[in-house]
Amino acid sequence: MLRLPHRTGAMRNTGPTESRCLMLPLTETPEGSSSGPNPPLNIYHAGRFRSDVQEQIDISEFRRVDIRIGKVVEAERVQGTDRLIRLTVDFGGVRKQALTGLGHLYQPEHFLGRKFAFVTNLKPKKVRGLVSECMILAAMKDENEVVPLVPERDIAEGSQVL
Repeated sequence: MLRLPHRTGAMRNTGPTESRCLMLPLTETPEGSSSGPNPPLNIYHAGRFRSDVQEQIDISEFRRVDIRIGKVVEAERVQGTDRLIRLTVDFGGVRKQALTGLGHLYQPEHFLGRKFAFVTNLKPKKVRGLVSECMILAAMKDENEVVPLVPERDIAEGSQVL
């Protein structure tokens, strides 16, 4: 288990870490001992995970990524594909289009009317003639176990994820 500082300053356990996708810095336990070396970072590349990569970034680099909560107001399968789903996402008055490759796991109706975490400041990318302006975030164990990230409780569209 990883021990993470909670916003109150107390430590909390995160549970098993077999499918973690984020490397966390060393933290001190309440007893003052080190929590041990960083676990390997799992990176999905070319259809498989690589767990031998341990790249760290500065917090200023992470802050460049704008992650916000968006509500999916339209969802439809992209014609002629098995995996692509086109989402129209409301970020509190600003709407963006996202293309997600989760059609092999979810029907478009799964997303409709629900809130998810999105990266909103990616450069637009054209896929099959459609422009993707943001990216839904998901936890992934393997290609057949992908879970989109949702807020723990209701929060306004456009809220920033820190």
